Amino acid sequence: MIGLWNAYSQDFLLWLCIATTLVFALPIFCVPLLWARLMGWKIPGETNLAIYFGRCLGAFILIVEALMLRAALTGEAMNVVFEMLAAVAVLMIAVHLYGAIRRIQPLSETLEIGFYSGMLALVLLCWPVVVHV
Repeated sequence: MIGLWNAYSQDFLLWLCIATTLVFALPIFCVPLLWARLMGWKIPGETNLAIYFGRCLGAFILIVEALMLRAALTGEAMNVVFEMLAAVAVLMIAVHLYGAIRRIQPLSETLEIGFYSGMLALVLLCWPVVVHV
């Protein structure tokens, strides 16, 4: 299964980068509480810490997006980017499973288990295969 669709590695990264930048990275970085409300979170009275953590998370997502975009456009560091995306997917599945089991997150977050599981499957299917000559 790993690398079955490796010919589409760069195209996959470009489309994943565009979608996740627009849906996750920029909203979490720029307007974390608005994004949280749209996702179904209840916002506490004191929001400074939530804004801080949201913007920090958004900043790290933007770093991942930049690395994906560079790999998608240039082919540079493809294996590193795919390793990073696989790690992100596995850890985000774990985070969302924990929240679902404890029932401490809105339904939208529980549904992200499916998103990250699908992303992991696509990452594995599009994994770049290096042919040694």
